[in-house]
Amino acid sequence: MLPCCDRGVFGPNPMKLDTERFRVPPGANVDLAKWPTRVGPIYRGEAQYQDILHHHIAGMSAQQELLYAANSHAVLLIFQAMDAAGKDGVIAHVMSGVNPQGCQVFSYKHPSADELRHDFLWRTTRDLPERGRIGIFNRSYYEEVLIVRVHPEILRSEGVPGRRGDDRNVWRDRYRSITELERHLSLNGTRIVKFFLHLSKDEQRRRFLDRIDKPEKNWKFSAADVEERKYWRHYMKAYQKCLAATSTRHAPWYVVPADDKPNARLIVSRIVLDTLESLKLEFPRSTPRRRRELQELRKRLAR
Repeated sequence: MLPCCDRGVFGPNPMKLDTERFRVPPGANVDLAKWPTRVGPIYRGEAQYQDILHHHIAGMSAQQELLYAANSHAVLLIFQAMDAAGKDGVIAHVMSGVNPQGCQVFSYKHPSADELRHDFLWRTTRDLPERGRIGIFNRSYYEEVLIVRVHPEILRSEGVPGRRGDDRNVWRDRYRSITELERHLSLNGTRIVKFFLHLSKDEQRRRFLDRIDKPEKNWKFSAADVEERKYWRHYMKAYQKCLAATSTRHAPWYVVPADDKPNARLIVSRIVLDTLESLKLEFPRSTPRRRRELQELRKRLAR
């Protein structure tokens, strides 16, 4: 059952959010017109929003310490969205309480000349998180089946032999490469969670106008943003194909309604917290030998 725009997503406990309603089931057909860009109510006023967000952040901070101490898993969070959907804001607010020594954010734009000389997964593979850490990809290798699918001339510029943008096998093969990489990472201890911030075209227009009208936001806007709106239908089709082909049990996609920014932040923060808690991490246990060593060191320090 999909979340709908006229009912809340909280259960009896307002701190517990039913996040499974935003998860794309493996193998499901995806029609984004049936997935809402707005849900409510998740929070009842600014005070409750802050309380819930702080609750989630505190939980993530505690779990991050366990993640680092256990040194058994890594976590990779991937964010994809249309322009102005709020990826930067979600990352900044949700991860505000996480120790920066254990978390890295990578943003990917147009590939460099050096990156184009390698396969499409190469540049992001270099930035995968090590065990004990959280990695965040603000855009990712998924751009290669999204913007490249909408603009096939990009594929031709990549110099991949025997590949044309109108060749359906290109996308099938790239989906397979992605899912096989994610399965490999999962088998080796990396938990992957992927977020599509689902923004409506009308809300994007409103946010673009806001960027024009407020001088302090002018830097965020360019003529290319308006130009890309012409391809909205093509992008939605590309996202639908991508979500359907690559949402798996070990690397799920979540379609997060993004028209309400605080809602989106609460949904994402709850999913991240649930993911960390599902790892059932523990601090390393001391052995009798280790405890004897520590007691000896304590005696030396106490002299």
